[in-house]
Amino acid sequence: MGAVRLESGLDELEAALGHSFLRPELLVCALTHRSLAHELAQTEASSHTVGSIEAVGEARPAGREDNERLEYLGDAVLGLAVAEALYLAHPEWREGELTRIRSGLVSRERMAQVAETIGLGKHLRLSRGEERSGLRRKSTVLSNTMEAVMGALYLDGGLDPVRAFVRSQVMGEAADRLVLELRSGAALGNYKSALQERLQAARAGAPVYRVKSESGPDHHKRFLIEVRVKGETGERGKPLARGMGRTKKLAEQDAARRALEQLESAGGAFPSDAEVDTEIDTENEEPLEP
Repeated sequence: MGAVRLESGLDELEAALGHSFLRPELLVCALTHRSLAHELAQTEASSHTVGSIEAVGEARPAGREDNERLEYLGDAVLGLAVAEALYLAHPEWREGELTRIRSGLVSRERMAQVAETIGLGKHLRLSRGEERSGLRRKSTVLSNTMEAVMGALYLDGGLDPVRAFVRSQVMGEAADRLVLELRSGAALGNYKSALQERLQAARAGAPVYRVKSESGPDHHKRFLIEVRVKGETGERGKPLARGMGRTKKLAEQDAARRALEQLESAGGAFPSDAEVDTEIDTENEEPLEP
């Protein structure tokens, strides 16, 4: 095992992960792209068929298996660790907030950022062909490998090292930033979901959308849509905002965005009917476009 550690330069990566592996072959496997495993299988005809590494039992020789099974495991382990951390740290958040923040924190984009932060790319084990193609720098490969490393951490040390890594590298400012995006609707541009979650958190009811008017020729339609709050008893509810767009979906997103802005500027107070009726005419801001 010492030879594996020296050859692969795992000490530096272990320091970044905050964990010293008792079974370094797990980390080697997590870093092995399928291109290298395939290359080794072709060039070493006498080797055994690529098998699998299990939590209990004998492992194959280090470096002869790709990381896809560990990626599968790491995805689940990472989701659990992040969900647990959010649940314990934010008792005031509802299910919708917890779900969306968790999704953002375990997304491919976020995992690629974490991988870059700890310098994971330089430790990847790739075939000669993929090395020349620049695969080492691709965000998808980085995020997949990061998940595989989480799987290796779990198999080697249980949930504790995964929890520690999540707290130090995945949470923190990233979680706070996602909360702000969630509440403004900026995350993925999904203003409708953000508005619904905000109204649910305030127990104000559910947003409902209806077309107020259509204009323009068929190839250049413009839809004006109003969003209102529907109360628990099913009454029509108070108007929040109107939005415009070239499709009904875009107009609904625009209306939700304007409603969020209105609620934010008014400290959560609902606008009057007059404010909603004149909103589109008096604003210079362009509606959402595809």
